[in-house]
Parts: sequence; structure tokens; C-alpha cells
Amino acid sequence: MKKRKICIFTGNRAEYGLMLPIIKAIKNHPKLEYKLIVSGAHLERNFGNTIKEIYKDGFKVHSKLQIRKSSDKKTFTSKAISEVIAELAPKLTRFNPDIFLAYADRYESFAAIVTATQMNIPTAHVEGGDITEGGALDDSIRHAMTKLSHFHFTTNSEASNRIMSMGEEKWRVKTVGFPAIDLVKFGNYASEGQIEKKLNIDGSRPIIIFTQHSVTTEYIKAKNQLIHSMTALIKIAKKGAQVIITYPNNDVGGEVIKEYLNKFFNKKDKNIKIIKSLGRFYYHGILALTKNKKSRIVCVGNSSSGIKETPFFGCPTVNIGTRQKGRLRAKNVIDTHYNSKEIYQAILKCINDKKFIRKCKSVKNPYKGGNAGVLIADYLSKIKLDLEKILRKKMTIK
Repeated sequence: MKKRKICIFTGNRAEYGLMLPIIKAIKNHPKLEYKLIVSGAHLERNFGNTIKEIYKDGFKVHSKLQIRKSSDKKTFTSKAISEVIAELAPKLTRFNPDIFLAYADRYESFAAIVTATQMNIPTAHVEGGDITEGGALDDSIRHAMTKLSHFHFTTNSEASNRIMSMGEEKWRVKTVGFPAIDLVKFGNYASEGQIEKKLNIDGSRPIIIFTQHSVTTEYIKAKNQLIHSMTALIKIAKKGAQVIITYPNNDVGGEVIKEYLNKFFNKKDKNIKIIKSLGRFYYHGILALTKNKKSRIVCVGNSSSGIKETPFFGCPTVNIGTRQKGRLRAKNVIDTHYNSKEIYQAILKCINDKKFIRKCKSVKNPYKGGNAGVLIADYLSKIKLDLEKILRKKMTIK
């Protein structure tokens, strides 16, 4: 029997880490075959050349889509979107997929979904319906991707209801949970020994894992926003905490953050390490140290992972600024402004407040999951490919 062909697009390390269980489930499904297109920051050495992680995970890259290198010019994203559309169209013509799949709210994935839907390819979108009102363009892009796509796989019931309230037909929407939970549920992450060896850190001392991205509508403020965070981190490092900093996404404003971090790295503070990309294996491994009663782990910054992935581990989180405003969150999150004193005090609370730490360990996780990849693959294998029904979308709001 001929296998159904699923074309998958990834353009960023964070989004790939979340897609990993889905790609794996599609690869292993007897009725499906995958074609993987890799683009964006995956192919940039300055952002860790993270295509290596894809190969390491055992996947074949069927096509690379090179776009211009990241810059902080406000024309960068628009030009990159146009490049993805121009370069992806002939690749999709060659692959001729039955279904196209993309994730979340990245500009690269938005361009990919524009391309696929304009070519009348049934398109599946993962993690639609979320809200992040924090000044980034994510909401606008995510909701646009939702309205373009034909199938919607959401991480929570609130997101599903939101998509249906946008006029999408109920049969198109499936609540599958958060795919990243698939990885961590079965302990697919680094052990304490592997982490200590890889990063040369002491698991018995406080560990701060920090990532701060540019807020795309505030990108000219990126450096000043970062300085507040770095001031707090330097202060906490002087008290003996170990700080692990990872690079930001390749959004506008990201280059300024990278340059500042690189200059800071030259100071060689022994308690602060800067790493381009940890990879999910080590990132989740660090969060999992929270389960050790003696460990004190804090996730700090403005990454969505601090909101969506930390509840599973019961890890305290300090969320800085506006980037994740409005996103569904658990009670392990402390929100702060761009204020070094406020950030520092919040980190101290996460390290020293035993009552709050206990609360985090037993927090209710709003992002269910643990089998999302399999559910998505199974649905893609069974859905009847009635193109007239799939492609002709109806607006349910009268």
C-alpha cells in the first residue's frame, strides 16, 4: 500500500525541539512517510548550526532552504518571508506531499504555510490558538497561520475553543496536548552526571538557565532590556549560583543580544557560561534536576519554554517583560518587569523560598500531553483526503 506523504518544515531550534516527537511518530508510522525541509537558523553557524541536532536525532533532511543571514534591519523578516515562499514552492512541487505540516508562530513557518496553502496542499498547523500579547508579532502570525491552515492540533482546550471562536469548523480542530511532554514523560533527557560532565557544573549548587529573546515590536530596546537581566544574573552569580545562558532566536533584535553576550563572555566570569544552543536533551535534563530535593534550578528569561515546559518538572520560573503576556501559565511562574532589582529578588525567591519551591513541585500543569506525536501521526494517517471538503473552508460565525 502506498504511504501517505507528509512534508514537514522547520526553521528554528526551539520549534524543532517541540516538533521532534511529531516527526518521530510520523517516521515510525507504517502508513506514513516524511519529507523534512530545514531552513532558517538551523543553517546558521552563528546560531549553533542546529541542523546537526536533526541529524543526531536520526532524521534525514530531504531539502535545505537557505535564506539570508539574520540581521537587525527591520526589512530582514519581510525579505526572509519572501525568500522562503520563492524557494519553497518548487520544493513542494517536487515532493508533491499529501499533507504539509508546520509549527507555532515563527515567520519562517508562516511563509511556509502561505506557500503550501496557496498551492492547494492540505496543511496542518500545530500549537495554534495560544495567546501571547506581549509586544511580539507572534499572535498575529499564529492566528494568520490558523486561518490559512486546514487542520489544527492544539496544546490545550482553551486554544481549541479559541480557534473555533475564530470561525474554524470543529472537525478540523484536535486537542492533542503539548508535544514536548512526549519527550520528557519517558525520561528522554540528560542525567545529572551527563550534565555535570558536559557543562562542568555542580548539581548541588543553584543553577540558573537563562534565555532572553528580542521582542520584535520593541527590538530597538533589546540591549537595554537585556542589561537589566544581566545585572541581576551577575549579582546572583557572585553569590555562587551557576548561570547558563543560551543564544536568542534569530529575530530582529537578536543580533544585538548576541553581540552583547559575546562581549560579556570575554569577561570570563567563572560562574557564567554562554552556550549557543543546549539542545532539548540537556535543556530538559537541567529542568529535571528540580526533582532532586537538593537541587535548586530556576528558569529565567522570556522564552515560551519557561511557561510551557517547566510545569511538568515543577521548576520555578522567572518570566521577564512582555513577550509572554497573556499566555496560559501555571503557578510556578513569577512575572517581572525589565528591572534588575525585581529580577534579582524573584530569582532569590525561586532559590531560597522553600514554601514557593514546594508549591512549584506540586503545581497543576495546564499543558497536558505525553502522546501528542502519536495522536497527530495517527490522525494524519486516517483523515480522508477529500480535497474539496478540506480546501473549501467554511466560516462558522454568521
